[in-house]
Amino acid sequence: MTRDRDELLRSAAEFLGRRPNATQDEIAKAVGVSRATLHRHFAGRGELLAALESLAVEQLREALDAAELDRGPAEEALHRLVAACEPVSDYLALLYSQSQELDPDRSLAAWEDIDDRIAALFRRGQQTGEFRPDLSALWLTDAFSSLVAGAAWAVRAGRAPARDFPRMIVGLLLHGVARTSERSA
Repeated sequence: MTRDRDELLRSAAEFLGRRPNATQDEIAKAVGVSRATLHRHFAGRGELLAALESLAVEQLREALDAAELDRGPAEEALHRLVAACEPVSDYLALLYSQSQELDPDRSLAAWEDIDDRIAALFRRGQQTGEFRPDLSALWLTDAFSSLVAGAAWAVRAGRAPARDFPRMIVGLLLHGVARTSERSA
């Protein structure tokens, strides 16, 4: 991917994060190129979203590598994972909102390795007693992804300060919403 195309994708992701239903003309104008230039890079909205998904997958894989999920206690690895995912969170929020426009077979295959790596962290935490064992690691993985996307939306909408991004996610995953440590479920 060329530097220009990468910058175009980043600008498009930032704009679509604010205006998910924007037309190709609006996207082109917002990123500072003509519609013809945008079309030359991405033949249509589907191709643009597929390119954004590929970039998000690539960056999330890099974030997982940086988080070193196998190092140290699982809870510490979860903190590193959230911190590493913060820069990619806008892509995840965008892809969640646009998932109906993505090819589900391609999307599922692209995310399988990422989901497997995150689920392995939750399984490890369950085996060591750090995480509760009554929820499946796959469900915790889906909840994690949803919380990352939700926190990105909250920050972007001004509902939460960016500095609270990690605390919101880790706090909710580790402690839920109950005021006490006793849980009923």
